[in-house]
Amino acid sequence: MKTNHPLQSTLLLVLNIGLCAHVFAESDKKVPQSVIDFYPQVMNAAALMPADLEQHLIGTALPVYDMSLNHYLTSEQVDYYKPDWEDRIAHDWQFFTSPSALGRILVIDFKTTQTKDKTPILAYRYLANQHSQDELYEPWSSSKIFAFMGAVSRARQQFQVGAESLAGDAPLADLITSINSYAPFGRGDGDSNAIATYLVNLSGRDRLTALFHDQWLMLRNSSIRFRGAYAIDAFRPSDANWYSGDKTVTMSAYAKSSDDLGFQTYRCSHCGLTGNKPMTTLAQAEWLKRLAAHERDTLTQQPFVTASDVQVLFYGQGHSDQKHQVGGMMQGISLMLHHALATAISGHKTDDPKAVLDAATAGKWRIFQKIGWGDSETRGSGENVVLAHVVLPGFQGGKEFTIAAQTSVPGLEEIYVNYAGINMQTLLTETLQTLLMQDAQSKDGE
Repeated sequence: MKTNHPLQSTLLLVLNIGLCAHVFAESDKKVPQSVIDFYPQVMNAAALMPADLEQHLIGTALPVYDMSLNHYLTSEQVDYYKPDWEDRIAHDWQFFTSPSALGRILVIDFKTTQTKDKTPILAYRYLANQHSQDELYEPWSSSKIFAFMGAVSRARQQFQVGAESLAGDAPLADLITSINSYAPFGRGDGDSNAIATYLVNLSGRDRLTALFHDQWLMLRNSSIRFRGAYAIDAFRPSDANWYSGDKTVTMSAYAKSSDDLGFQTYRCSHCGLTGNKPMTTLAQAEWLKRLAAHERDTLTQQPFVTASDVQVLFYGQGHSDQKHQVGGMMQGISLMLHHALATAISGHKTDDPKAVLDAATAGKWRIFQKIGWGDSETRGSGENVVLAHVVLPGFQGGKEFTIAAQTSVPGLEEIYVNYAGINMQTLLTETLQTLLMQDAQSKDGE
């Protein structure tokens, strides 16, 4: 889809810089200061907070969609629990025109339709660029939220306790916030990799992998799996028990990741270049989308997970940090998505994305996000992944979507992670410009 948006020429310039920056760095051996600054100022920056945090909302009121058009489909229409649901969803795998050389991106866009008795029901459409939705990549730390929800679902199934528990003396809400913020938070020590490895060792790799397939998501791509870890040494709670109210249960975890029979080394005999937990934009976005819709779409709920568990993941409900009003994915670092949204909403680049988002939503916007990045010696590249759920109450009648994106820039030095982040900024901005403009044009045409 092409537009005549005033940002088009600027975006093309940034796109060319992003795609060619690694060539400049290799030939001149001098990295521009703007590339160096991008990491602390944007990629690794602490989360921004909306002006209004009174309500712990996850969704919002959305425009009512005419079901007869079939551009959005409900879970009942799709039937996600039957194989090959990927063929039955409303989708356009070439909706976004960003080239695959820039990165992969998928958006699951939300609308509301109504039953005969006027009950609102969520409906979805899936939008990607260049059929990239099923291409494997390493998710890096963006996959850590799946480890958390795997551990919580196991605790619910086996012991009827959940995310509002303490692991030893540490609230799980503190641990998931530290995973997202990479900083100390309450009883969370800020060691995101160690905490996430503890959660994987609680969940078990077979369980986590099965959730992508026959135990929940029913994804067709059999190569998607969760067999790895994030650190050699896992977080150790003060004791092995989880405490929930007056209930105490022993949550046994593998002492070492390699003790889990489902564990695979990063370069196992059949792991390939994408390692031991390869995922896709569709796999990541679908998991998060179903969590975001948990209370509103009962047909796709994660097994043995409750609404309060989702609140802990998204808001850090029950956390112990007195300095912060909310935790969880609301504390996810990085401002790339904030800048992209603000630019798409305002029509120009801004140094104050929070002001733009607050003005567009009466301060009620929400960005629940988990990022991941790293420099891969295996693939010889710097890489960046963004996974997020975005809620914009009141904007264009209410806007809500889940987004997953991945970028990669060839190069063996850490600075190529910065270049991958710059490409991610361009990819997100270009995508959200197209998405929001398309909705604005649709509304104008009504």
